[in-house]
Amino acid sequence: MIEIFVHSVFQDNLALTFFLGICTFLAVSKRVDTALGLGLAMIVVQTLTVPINHLIFQGLLIEGAWAWAGLPEADLSFLKLMSFIGVIAAVVQILEMVLDRFVPALARSLGIYLPLITVNCAILGGSLFMVERRYSLPESLVWGLGSGTGWALAILTFAAIRERLRYADAPEGLRGLGLAFITTGLIAMAFGGFALVELP
Repeated sequence: MIEIFVHSVFQDNLALTFFLGICTFLAVSKRVDTALGLGLAMIVVQTLTVPINHLIFQGLLIEGAWAWAGLPEADLSFLKLMSFIGVIAAVVQILEMVLDRFVPALARSLGIYLPLITVNCAILGGSLFMVERRYSLPESLVWGLGSGTGWALAILTFAAIRERLRYADAPEGLRGLGLAFITTGLIAMAFGGFALVELP
């Protein structure tokens, strides 16, 4: 479980290794407080949706799941994409209502990007990787927590660097997205260094 968590945070980082969710990653990383809010939202959504999607996939969609109803040949796994997106949309909607009620300032600062978590490829990618790697329910929970934590750590690191870069004397042609892409690449290389570390 520790290995799955560490791999999901550093070596299999959804933002820096697979470059999933980069649109949100670049758009919401201009300030640390906003990046922290979105990172926490990603952790909550990933930690909830990956195990829920595991239960739905194993209990309803995989071949043989309907054997108890006399349909052992039924294979509904082709519906996984639609069902995963439905679960993600429901969880994000609930999270949006909770933030709007209890933390309205954060909900306003996240703006349109909070509802866009629903279609964030990093969220969906977490569930699809869970299916591809055939994780058990506890492993799915750890993978969801770790992948959300890794994405949050990446955007927080990036936001902190971007705040400092505002005061840097960068060449005019690199200011803005150019410097942001270079910084993202350097952070990805740093996280990729953890791939060389062997766990005991």
